[in-house]
Amino acid sequence: MRALLRSHFRFFLFAALSGLALRLLFVVYFPKITADSFIYGDIAKNWLQHGIYGITDGNKIVPTYIRLPGYPAFLAAVFAIFGIEHYRTVLVIQMFVDLATCFLIADMARRLISERAAKVAFLLAALCPFLANYVATPLTETLEIFFTTLAFDCAIAGLRTLETANLRFWLECGLAVGCAILLRPDGGILLAVIVGFLVSSLLRSLRRNQLSSAQLLRASLVVLTVSLAPLIPWTLRNLHTLHRFQPLAPRYANEENEAVPMGFNRWTKTWIADYVSTEEIYWAVPGSELEIAQLPLRAFDSDQQREQTEQLFNDYNAVLHVTPALDARFASLASERITHAPLRYYVALPFVRIADMWLRPRTEILPSDTRWWEFNDDPKWSALAVALAVINLLYLGTAFFGLFRQWPSPNIWLILTFLVLRSAFLGTLENPEPRYTLECYQVVILLCCVAIVPRSQNESVS
Repeated sequence: MRALLRSHFRFFLFAALSGLALRLLFVVYFPKITADSFIYGDIAKNWLQHGIYGITDGNKIVPTYIRLPGYPAFLAAVFAIFGIEHYRTVLVIQMFVDLATCFLIADMARRLISERAAKVAFLLAALCPFLANYVATPLTETLEIFFTTLAFDCAIAGLRTLETANLRFWLECGLAVGCAILLRPDGGILLAVIVGFLVSSLLRSLRRNQLSSAQLLRASLVVLTVSLAPLIPWTLRNLHTLHRFQPLAPRYANEENEAVPMGFNRWTKTWIADYVSTEEIYWAVPGSELEIAQLPLRAFDSDQQREQTEQLFNDYNAVLHVTPALDARFASLASERITHAPLRYYVALPFVRIADMWLRPRTEILPSDTRWWEFNDDPKWSALAVALAVINLLYLGTAFFGLFRQWPSPNIWLILTFLVLRSAFLGTLENPEPRYTLECYQVVILLCCVAIVPRSQNESVS
């Protein structure tokens, strides 16, 4: 990659400056501190100032495991150097981390396709508004995308140099995967994909009596061991401090004594398909009133169900909390709906949730109205939403076209498997959020390169 940068220095310099300007635009004009940002920040402050990994509850600090330690550690490091709650500094650092991600994507394209594809990949990544957008909010996305891309780049490099028996790339891959898991528990999908690919390659090599079997076995063990090692102190801490075996973080980010309304959650999965419902219904509970008018028609299979749902909403609005009795009624309604239409629950709705996460214009942290297609917003924000929707379609459409071209390297199956498995996992969630697909956007950009770069130049290099 260094040789490519030297030979095309001016191109990468101007493209990098353009990417930096785009990210600076979001940081200056559209910074967004979310509720989750303050949770991460609170944990970081308490960890830094009091030595307690916990959240503030009134006048006391309560140890917690609702968030993995990766992002709080990053915030604590920034706060220690630049001052407590200097979130603007966090955003500036994330700008440069995201720019480093662009170079990693270019390096993946260089290894998988060609040097010209590396230039195209860097330009597409640097000018991608969706990657740039999330540097302007203190959330895990920017770092998670960086370490996911780093892990894949190291894995591809390791596969290309497998015969040398050099474990350096696999050590780096394992460290990157470990960091991704420490940031978000769904980073485990990344580990499963990489180790699964290595194991499947190992089985194929054993059947063919190839000499690479030993190297593949070592690579698998190194990645698995190095990736999981950072979770050991976290798991031991949770056992010692909170007396719970919790190697990751709870599925619903709940404390040990905090009840999760599983019946309500299951009911939402019988109809929820878009981010709008996540904001208006799923996140509103508990604490905010629910309106039956905000439910789509697919939330009812009959007039009787509509009346039943309306009564549930009225009972909830009286206390603004899902009591155990109310949760049981939601669970009963969910079971009735699942029994009535199992394919809708297990197949159709997950597919629609996946499609919504991939196709939305990703304006959730921008001023544009969530219901952007109704055009009830300020014209400039409506125009922004439409523009981002078109840009997203261009990226996805070009990537889709790339699927049908001749793939330059069989190792591209590694990242395609990640895209498919992660998308399938996201379809099981109650809260479809477009940001969850950003960890796969480097795959989209690489497929765009396959579509754009002429086949005669699809010659990958080491």
